[in-house]
Amino acid sequence: MGKIIAITGKGGTGKTTVSALIIRTLLENKSGAILAVDADPNSNLAEVLALKVEDTISSICEEMLREKDRLPAGMTKDRYLEYRIQESMVEKNSLSLFAMGRPEGPGCYCYVNNLLKGMIKDITDNYDFTVIDNEAGMEHLSRKTMRKIDILFVVSDFSIVGIRTASRIYKLACAMEIKLGKSFLIVNKSKDNHPALEKEVQDAGLALAGILPFDTGVEKFSLEGKSIFDLPKESGIVKSMNVILDKTVYNVRG
Repeated sequence: MGKIIAITGKGGTGKTTVSALIIRTLLENKSGAILAVDADPNSNLAEVLALKVEDTISSICEEMLREKDRLPAGMTKDRYLEYRIQESMVEKNSLSLFAMGRPEGPGCYCYVNNLLKGMIKDITDNYDFTVIDNEAGMEHLSRKTMRKIDILFVVSDFSIVGIRTASRIYKLACAMEIKLGKSFLIVNKSKDNHPALEKEVQDAGLALAGILPFDTGVEKFSLEGKSIFDLPKESGIVKSMNVILDKTVYNVRG
């Protein structure tokens, strides 16, 4: 049975970069088939992974609403919708990805969210790992998009506010009807150590998976439109993610 890894945190902490680094590390370690789910309406995980998404779940739903009287004969709406979403998945070697997208029409979001629940439940067992890049904040957790999370990474930037927000997100996840396995804190964009931040980490109630150093290469590659795979293996942030996964993902895989 595949493992579900979810990444969440407040906006601006680098969730998508962390998600992409996790995916890159899993692929480089030959961890099997990987499914990436971009569950952030402001979708950009595919770009960071050098993939191109043509259709999102939201755009497919809106297309069906417009064409509801012209669906293929002999197919139910649900079956056609499932077919279109499978068709929208982008695949490259051992990596597959689908994106939630941004709903435009009124009342679409709840329907898309429910659809995402069903898709995750139905297809994750076909992959060794599913990595879900969530919307900033607590929205997907509060809507119970995921009923089961094997590993939850809550991302904070190098700030007291970020770590306190990460702690609140973790407490929300614990209070929801989510089957939660292991939970970890990742502190991103670190430039140095600070005693006040160390105390906040201790008080957060989350095991610290590791600290990712601030990497000018990430900003530079983002500005140049390069992918996470362009970062050199000797980059500090790449090495740090390898250590984090060795400590967390691979140690709880059994």
